Amino acid sequence: MTATSTAPTPAPTTPPSPAKRRRRSYRALQPGPAGTALRYVLLAVASVVTLFPFYAMVVLSLKPTAAVEFPGSLLPWPIDLDAYATVLDSRSILRWLLNTTIYSVVSVVAVLLLAAMAGYAFAKKRFPGRETMFWSFLAMVMVPYHVTLIPTFILIAKVGGVDTYWGLILPTLANAQAVFLMRQFIQGLPDELFEAARIDGASEWRMFVQIVLPLCKPILATLGVFVFLWHWNDLLWPLIIGQSGDMRTLTVGIASLQQENVPLNVMLAGSVVAFVPIFAAYLVGQRYFTEGVTMSGIKG
Repeated sequence: MTATSTAPTPAPTTPPSPAKRRRRSYRALQPGPAGTALRYVLLAVASVVTLFPFYAMVVLSLKPTAAVEFPGSLLPWPIDLDAYATVLDSRSILRWLLNTTIYSVVSVVAVLLLAAMAGYAFAKKRFPGRETMFWSFLAMVMVPYHVTLIPTFILIAKVGGVDTYWGLILPTLANAQAVFLMRQFIQGLPDELFEAARIDGASEWRMFVQIVLPLCKPILATLGVFVFLWHWNDLLWPLIIGQSGDMRTLTVGIASLQQENVPLNVMLAGSVVAFVPIFAAYLVGQRYFTEGVTMSGIKG
């Protein structure tokens, strides 16, 4: 009688978990050493191309008043601060800086407040014609800015808004892109928060101030940086609405210097002065800006 040997039954294999599959896919997408080196080289080249205009602007603004010679003029020596002294001593440039600050800061606050209120209404309120009204308002994005420029100027001129701060600021407050972004962000907030607040007897204004605005800090910071940047660099509308020299903004004033035979280093020094507040605004809102972009990408 012969003994028969039975082969061991193989244990059933369990499929890898989703987390393990994601890690394997991530490792498979990682480039090799040559690909990593190429990526860093391309990033370095892109960084140099992006930063070179700013470097040239700063270096040339620190040069004495003389003919520009390349590449010698791009060396960081000698340094001469006379151009900045001329800019900061100029009453006109300080006035332009004040006008630009008022135009940008007031517009940012008003645009963010109106966009947040409109986004909250379109996202969480139910009223007849809501979708029709929202998409009709959003259709403003499809209308070129230059098409509405002349009718807007005629309207503002008829009500006496030429050469005034309110005439400069008011037409820029209806920002369809800002309303759309706020509506999309607020739509992702859980309805349970608002239902619990209503049960506790909170009014609509209280829910907006204590629930919507605190939760919208990332997207508000992101929008604030973009709106501030757009208003600070705006040229066409301030050029049309500001008829006198005292109502010029920095962009309009610096552009006008080209017609007055102002030295290049003085004009570039004015450009550096105009750039510093934008850079400072980005540094202040960088954390919220990055968080807002990341959360917007996740929601999308």
